[in-house]
Amino acid sequence: MLLDASDSTLVLVDYQQRLMPAIADASAVLLNAQRLARLAALLEVPVLATEQNPAGLGPTTQPLRSLIASVLPKFSFGAGAELMPRLRPPSAAPRGNSRSLPRHLQKPVEAAPERGSVVLAGCEAHVCVLQTALQLLEEEFEVWVVTDACGSRTERNRDAAFDRLAGAGCELVTTEMVAFEWLGDSRHPRFKEALALIK
Repeated sequence: MLLDASDSTLVLVDYQQRLMPAIADASAVLLNAQRLARLAALLEVPVLATEQNPAGLGPTTQPLRSLIASVLPKFSFGAGAELMPRLRPPSAAPRGNSRSLPRHLQKPVEAAPERGSVVLAGCEAHVCVLQTALQLLEEEFEVWVVTDACGSRTERNRDAAFDRLAGAGCELVTTEMVAFEWLGDSRHPRFKEALALIK
């Protein structure tokens, strides 16, 4: 099973100003998050981000924040409730004049097409990333966790999260794996631009 850019959404979890200084190897984690966001923009993959208690932990760090169009604040550790309306939009009301057409003749409006794969990265791996991933698995999404763009305050916590995520059914990948799977082919029209982002 390979990732498909047309079926993916990138979710970046809690890369916040007051949290990142405590994360092990934070500079590498942030660099890979930025690469993912730039690749997603290049390949037309939607990007969502979350912020845990933004008043307490601050906003998403720059320059990552400037690469993200939509940031969802949250207070629960798992972001499933905040993400679901964006990942699985509800169907709109039926079209047609309800006064002149009986209900069975009104045309239902189709929901926006759902993307079945969520590419997930963030901090902390053993708390917010883990709980978000497990919630998305329960909603029957394919969840791909980008290990080199995830961090925790300690490596032990981060690695324990990866063990648990793999056991639960998440695919563990790296930034480069995501890039090359989204591209699919060296003849992709954006191949050279994408390659420049990951080299």
